[in-house]
Amino acid sequence: MRYFCADKPIRLCILFFFIVFLGYAQPTNFEHTLEYVKENTPSQLRILDSVLKPFERDSTRMTRLLNMSKEISWHEGSSFALNALGVIQRDRSQYDEALELHQEADTYAEKAKSDELKIISLNMIGVVYRRMDVVKLALDYHTEALKIAYSVIDKTTSITHSIAISQNSIGNIYLALKQYDLALLQFNKSLKIEKQADNKLGLAINYHNIGYAEEAKGNLDIALSNYNLSLDYNNSIDSEIGRVICYNSIGRVYLKQYNYKDAKPIILEALEKSLNLDDQYYISASYLNLGQLQTETNQIEDAEKHLKKALNIANSYNLKSTIAETSKLLSKISQTKENFKDALKYYQDAVEIENTILTEQNLQYVNDIVIAYENENKTNQIKALAIENEAQRLRLERNKQILLYTSFLLCGIGIALYIIHRTKALKRDKHILTLEQDMLRSQMNPHFIFNSLNSIKLYIINNDKTNAVYYLNKFSKLIRKILMASKEKETSLHDELETMKLYINIENIRFSNEIDFKIKVDPLINTEVTKIPSLVLQPFLENSLWHGLSSKANNKKIDLNVSKNSSKHITVEIIDNGIGRLASKKINDRKRLDRNSVGIDITKARLANFSEQFKNSYSLEIEDLYDNESPSGTKIILQIPIH
Repeated sequence: MRYFCADKPIRLCILFFFIVFLGYAQPTNFEHTLEYVKENTPSQLRILDSVLKPFERDSTRMTRLLNMSKEISWHEGSSFALNALGVIQRDRSQYDEALELHQEADTYAEKAKSDELKIISLNMIGVVYRRMDVVKLALDYHTEALKIAYSVIDKTTSITHSIAISQNSIGNIYLALKQYDLALLQFNKSLKIEKQADNKLGLAINYHNIGYAEEAKGNLDIALSNYNLSLDYNNSIDSEIGRVICYNSIGRVYLKQYNYKDAKPIILEALEKSLNLDDQYYISASYLNLGQLQTETNQIEDAEKHLKKALNIANSYNLKSTIAETSKLLSKISQTKENFKDALKYYQDAVEIENTILTEQNLQYVNDIVIAYENENKTNQIKALAIENEAQRLRLERNKQILLYTSFLLCGIGIALYIIHRTKALKRDKHILTLEQDMLRSQMNPHFIFNSLNSIKLYIINNDKTNAVYYLNKFSKLIRKILMASKEKETSLHDELETMKLYINIENIRFSNEIDFKIKVDPLINTEVTKIPSLVLQPFLENSLWHGLSSKANNKKIDLNVSKNSSKHITVEIIDNGIGRLASKKINDRKRLDRNSVGIDITKARLANFSEQFKNSYSLEIEDLYDNESPSGTKIILQIPIH
């Protein structure tokens, strides 16, 4: 058990004094720093940064900080250390390890109830997924970080910087999708924030990204100018990895300008520095540039050797963009050597990789998410205006009371005129605020207008505001998920389970919320990347509801369990404690119902079609459950093949 000293607040004040007035001076000795943070456990991110930043690139010291933080339950320290270790692993291209560290950092940020650390953790997860070219997940995490950042009314410097990082990352996602004008829009938003903060690292990153977008548009001189600006900022902060990035990009522009003389030394220097850094991401990029240079200068054998090195690294770390570019160049070399079979294979590999990134669904998903977070930002502005509006209303009421009490002591026309004037002024202010709200609402996405109209309709029918709003939100989310799922053959297990939760929640209205629905997922399953046919579980849940539970009096339960008993399948079990199939059939026969199994048949056909891409097919079992020979429900066991 930890005990808190009475003089701890005094020591924290002393720490704050030294940080603010002595230029954020921090101990240079790690042992002293570790002892100091253990004693004071600061919670503000700017203090954590100022004290621990000199050691954040040292994995040994960050591991010691993590162990100490966990030992004393200092959640802020744990989150900081985990994010630092995650960045180290990311820069080594160890993406799976980096993801685990950043996700654990996010958990500790939630325990610490720190918006700043939460936003940083989400952005770091997004950056790792972006390095892996997993567009949707990268965008999900960056926009979630943006939503939290925009919801904070009094934004700290760290939160403002995190907004810039999120916008920069969204711009990079647009780059991957070759939407260069949209990318430039995001980079310039981020650049504006970094200029205001005079953050040289942020300026270096954004100028480089702007250069990349301009290069892709064919504006090579503008691109080169931005790359040189980025290089200047990287030199000013002595960033070796920044220099590697700029050297590679400048060398690539020289290649496009056929300036091979200037391209060669800068590409070779980029390769040497990236090898020293041992960052596989940039090593593969440097070998790619060197191979392209040697291809253009007819050094075919050397070019092929270096391009294959780039391809091997890219394949090892799943660097999709590099795989595509390298494969195209190797295809060109194979054609030159009249090895047309290999040329075709390399080209097909490049096209296949590009198609996994540049899909219409990915682009639509990006646009939808960007619109969503902009709408979220407007919603937050409306909330802020509503709070101010309420404050004005309260001030109006308070002033009325003050004036009323004063009127008993003072009389005269002057007091009466003052009351009238003051009341009109406050009403005018309130009217102005209301107009501003209406203006912002008029800019919202039409989906919000549709939901509002339906809310009014439900208010009229049910006269129950709380439940009307609650279930309308659930219903609108369900309809949106169903419409989106109808466009795609597959969906993630995570999205499918979320949709099923919404479906049961809506159906539960008709059961007076008597159904106890539980979902249990094996922790070994990564629900974000596991793919199954969309809406495949709904017919089974519908059968459990309407055939198993609708005729039961009480104690209605449905359990949905997802497990992984082999590397080739996931197993989904849907268990209800209904009346059983035999009793249900008798009831339906008496009612002359013709509820055939069309939904199940269609689902079987979809599962069969889905299974064609796997060696193993799906399997479906329906088991009748008994308790002392009495029917006690039904169990559906569905095995779905996975990669």
